[in-house]
Amino acid sequence: MEDELELVVLFGDSTRLDSSLFPSGSSAGAGSGEFHVYRHLRRREYQRQDFLERLSDKQKLDENYKEKLKENQKAAEERTAKRRKKREKLKQKKLMAKKAKTESQKEEEEEGSVRSSSSASESEEQEDDAEVPSFIMGKRWWKC
Repeated sequence: MEDELELVVLFGDSTRLDSSLFPSGSSAGAGSGEFHVYRHLRRREYQRQDFLERLSDKQKLDENYKEKLKENQKAAEERTAKRRKKREKLKQKKLMAKKAKTESQKEEEEEGSVRSSSSASESEEQEDDAEVPSFIMGKRWWKC
């Protein structure tokens, strides 16, 4: 009975047991044919164990790969966030510089318009006061 339970555990949840699992009856000793049945069962068990080992190895590799993928994705997101922050900072800096430049230009225009009206009259006075030279320095009269 214990052998049957062990075989059910080993070979699955089968309700029907194969009659070849117990080839020997109540008689003592086994015949020469039982060795081949044993050898076949042993081979199937080794194949099952190999399959389970390969399956567990593959699952471990898959888990490691997924974990590595998540780590890489997280690192990429961090780098992207850092670079995005840097871009935004530069963008704000350029915007502030542009605003400051336009404000200074407006102030200069306002000051320039006030100066231009007063400087226009001053420039006219300076033109009137300026003397026209009677001769030009540096030129020779015979080469003109």
